[in-house]
Amino acid sequence: MPNSVVFSDVDETVIRIKSMFRFLEFYLARRGEPAGTYDRLLGEIRRGADSGVPRHEINRRYYRFYAGEEADRLAAVGKDWFAHESEQGLFVPETRRALDEHVAAGEPVVLVSGSFFACLDPIAEEVGADWAIGTRPVIRRGRLTGEVLVPMIGAVKGRAVRVSAAVRGVDLAECTGYGDHISDLDLLEAVGHPVVVGADPALNAHAEQAGWRRLPLAERSVA
Repeated sequence: MPNSVVFSDVDETVIRIKSMFRFLEFYLARRGEPAGTYDRLLGEIRRGADSGVPRHEINRRYYRFYAGEEADRLAAVGKDWFAHESEQGLFVPETRRALDEHVAAGEPVVLVSGSFFACLDPIAEEVGADWAIGTRPVIRRGRLTGEVLVPMIGAVKGRAVRVSAAVRGVDLAECTGYGDHISDLDLLEAVGHPVVVGADPALNAHAEQAGWRRLPLAERSVA
């Protein structure tokens, strides 16, 4: 059994985009919603964020858009969305290469994200991840209620990493983590080999002070 696990954030770490919002746009178009619906819903989210609504509450509000939707249909749309995005260059090349090296070395990869199964499952399959830990929508009789169990945001990511390591019986000091934003700090602090992806000022300042490894991205990698 491997004695280490690789934990990685997803949006703008493994992939170049914010999966939740790009998926929402694709989903609304697939559902035949009128033009402008996506901009209206995105505006609601942005106004909340601008007014100081916490990230975990923003995450909860996002999933209310899917209330009543069949989980199986969302999963199917997720596969189509992934195929569409992949045609446009979905992955961050630098991180993808790093994950490929981990997989080739036999290290399990676990994705940790505020996104959900419709987006994460096809990404996990493509990169060879063993598991994707995302925000879990509440599902009753096969349909999303619009509520979630716990948003996989901030400190919750760190707790998920620690629990996952304990379940697998691995030493966190031997584990590697990848993240691109200061909200990934708890995830990165939980592992012995944190890697900061990209140029987020707050996270890079912390990385410099802590002596963490940094993975700069070529300009082409930034969506």
